[in-house]
Amino acid sequence: MSANSSSSGNSALIEKRRELENVIRKVDSSASIALIKCYKLSKAHWKFKPIVRSADRRRRLSCYLLAVALLTMSYRPLAHYYRTLDQDKCLIESPPLAKQIFRPAQDCSICQDVHGIDRLSQIHPREFEDRYAYSARPVVISDATANWTAMQSFSYEFFKSLYGEREANCQFFPYKTEFRNLREVFNMSESRARLEAGAKAWYVGWSNCDEAIGATLRRHYDRPYFLPDTSESERTDWIFMGSPGYGAPMHVDDVEYPSWQAQIRGRKRWILEPPRECHYSCERLEIVVEPGEIIVLDTNKWYHQTRIVSEDISITIGAEYD
Repeated sequence: MSANSSSSGNSALIEKRRELENVIRKVDSSASIALIKCYKLSKAHWKFKPIVRSADRRRRLSCYLLAVALLTMSYRPLAHYYRTLDQDKCLIESPPLAKQIFRPAQDCSICQDVHGIDRLSQIHPREFEDRYAYSARPVVISDATANWTAMQSFSYEFFKSLYGEREANCQFFPYKTEFRNLREVFNMSESRARLEAGAKAWYVGWSNCDEAIGATLRRHYDRPYFLPDTSESERTDWIFMGSPGYGAPMHVDDVEYPSWQAQIRGRKRWILEPPRECHYSCERLEIVVEPGEIIVLDTNKWYHQTRIVSEDISITIGAEYD
């Protein structure tokens, strides 16, 4: 009984050992196959890696070139779109970020040798053309409004009677005031319009596209005598008006041409900064424009800020010239 049991136990042990050996052989075979596959894959990877890298580089380069091409093709239509919005006779203004993105970089030679703003009188149109008209060099002409009746006629009441209940039919700039249009400007309280003590300060600007109003305005001022004979002053008048201590914040315009701005009443401080890309090679400029003087500059290149420094109301009128 005991011998049979021992024989049976040995047989079972032998059988289990055989099963274990079979399992080990299968595992060993599978591992070998896996190792061979891994080796082959690794060898293939290192063999084709330069080709894959090259293809990947080419693919990335193609994507980059495509992006550059798309941006190049879209620049003109997008820039034209935003410029058209600005020039349209409505109150739509291009987003400031879009203006910055699509504003072309300036050549810093326009300001590298400018160390101050010249103040001149009796300048000949030819000299003005050679030195200032299209060079982006700012200048103040002190005798350009000598025969203008605007110096006596233009006032808050004059413009109020001229516009009545009309709104600005081109562009209106409320700056930091609560006004939404010209009608609200000319309906402000008398104490505020007269700049009485304690009244809230204000400063606004607008462009005029009404031909009848434009004709009335031009009866009181002439084309500046110093402009080149071949140039024309734009038909759109720009008027800026406000109380002491106020003005326009630092900004750059999006316009086609240089412009002139005549100081009819009050005194205004101008601060000019070079284009952002020229900050390390050009200087910041500053000047106070007196009544009867005209400042000429390219506001599409020079960043500019204004502040009324007189105790009287400030009124300026200007236009672009080509």
